[in-house]
Amino acid sequence: MQYRVDPKSGNRISALGLGCMRFPGAPGRPDAKAADAIISRAVEQGINYLDTAYLYPGNEACVGASLERLGLRDRVLLATKLPHASCKCTEDFDRFFDEQLRRLRTDHIDYYLMHNITSPAQWERVVALGIEDWIARQKASGRIRQIGFSYHGSAADFLTMLDAYEWDFCQIQYNYAGERYQAGTAGLMAAAERGLAVFVMEPLLGGRLSNVHDHIAAHLKQRRPSSSVASWAFRFAGSFPGVLTVLSGMTY
Repeated sequence: MQYRVDPKSGNRISALGLGCMRFPGAPGRPDAKAADAIISRAVEQGINYLDTAYLYPGNEACVGASLERLGLRDRVLLATKLPHASCKCTEDFDRFFDEQLRRLRTDHIDYYLMHNITSPAQWERVVALGIEDWIARQKASGRIRQIGFSYHGSAADFLTMLDAYEWDFCQIQYNYAGERYQAGTAGLMAAAERGLAVFVMEPLLGGRLSNVHDHIAAHLKQRRPSSSVASWAFRFAGSFPGVLTVLSGMTY
């Protein structure tokens, strides 16, 4: 496993991260045995960054229980996300966050994100509710170690978000089929220029880039004949300056 150093925290993070959203099982009830096997195997192979969210049904509780059963919490960096759209008052920040800590069976979150930001107005709304002071208190107490946001809006708004707060990192959708989609290459480079760690999600475009047309595969095979189709997408997304880890939502 390759590792890269987070410029803000000094954390040494695996270049491939485990996205936990796609664990197998019934809707809202991830399969505990499968989750244990996936997490155990990931850590065994060197992955040390796990990503979940409040809004992934049943997922935080599943991840927390697995880490406790396996005794792996201290060996991984854990990321989860605030459902900011559901926060109607200042007290909601604590309400959701305390529940997340209980679900994940931990006393701190290593990487905490504002989930699914699509416009600066969403951030401005929670700023008006006092989230900046709340983040400062959580960081001072050690309950939140690094703060960032996951993004699904326009390229122009992404630049506004980068400068809206003293972020530690950001998470963007990026792959070789979407270099101009959402934040895009320009946004990725802008984040890196500001010294922010960039976490890439959807490097396989929801799995579609793990099964490309034969003529594309043949072309790429000329350059990396022994590499898997999926690995080409991972290598592309991870090749840019500032990219700390590439997240894959794995089901096995």
